[in-house]
Amino acid sequence: MAYRCDICGKNRMSGNNVSHAENKTHRTWKPNLHQIKALIDGSPKRIKVCTRCLRSGKITRTV
Repeated sequence: MAYRCDICGKNRMSGNNVSHAENKTHRTWKPNLHQIKALIDGSPKRIKVCTRCLRSGKITRTV
């Protein structure tokens, strides 16, 4: 599954877990995506959208 918002393009970020002993291990942060039905070019389609785009009203949902 591609972790990318279809509206804003937000995707996975990578970095390190850092323990108290300063040991570093690689990790990823994934965006909070929801699969919804939205109107794209006048027709309903299923897209993956991050919660920030949903909350800000960048898309119009269908029922």
